[in-house]
Amino acid sequence: LKSAILPFAANIPRRTSFLGEMRYGLINDIRPLDKTKLPRTVDRFVTLGLAKKAELPSKSPNPKLIANQKSASTSLAKLGHAKPSQKVLGLCPGAEYGEAKRWPIEYYAEAAKAALDKGWEVWLFGSEKDVPYTKQIDQLTENRCLDLGGKTKLGEAIDLMDLCDTVISNDSGLMHVAAALDKNLIAIFGSSTPHHTPPMSDKSHIEYLGLPCSPCFERTCPLKNPDEHMQCLKKITPESVIDLIR
Repeated sequence: LKSAILPFAANIPRRTSFLGEMRYGLINDIRPLDKTKLPRTVDRFVTLGLAKKAELPSKSPNPKLIANQKSASTSLAKLGHAKPSQKVLGLCPGAEYGEAKRWPIEYYAEAAKAALDKGWEVWLFGSEKDVPYTKQIDQLTENRCLDLGGKTKLGEAIDLMDLCDTVISNDSGLMHVAAALDKNLIAIFGSSTPHHTPPMSDKSHIEYLGLPCSPCFERTCPLKNPDEHMQCLKKITPESVIDLIR
């Protein structure tokens, strides 16, 4: 509704949208939405930019972000950290939506240890809300990581992530940042599905089991039986992810 009010108030001649969310009367180019034919969010938005009844392109262009290496160097200097001379693994263990989208912290720590033991640096990305997760990973690796949790603004995180060779991320905003930077990305899906909001990058590796209980789109796992609880994430083993780090 909010997104439809401004174009209406600005008297924009053609206002295109899907019907719903009380938009009727605010839009004058109404498009039908068949979610079974357009499961991906990106395709739904692309089709709004096309003429009515036009066919969706077979492939949409991938989003691209351009990082500022000078800003990255400045951010590292503020953190008292030198520009890396070895490979860097970026970890994004947060997912604000809820724990059902977060790969176990212990698994992230295993991936971090594997990279560290090979001489890589490991950088931990996240907002202030993700500090408990980045801090725990750093502790489990004997404080061998660069913990950036809560220490960067989004623009700074983008510039720093561009220095990473591989990024492991839950289904989150930072996952899409890594994809737009064209990183070797390992994207982990639990309660959500890559058929809806996949990382838009040809270098993405999607870890998704597609269990009968998923996608549930719940914030917390509704299954209370220990043998079933969070299995959509717990069964994605650290070993399977570590094999994709390069």
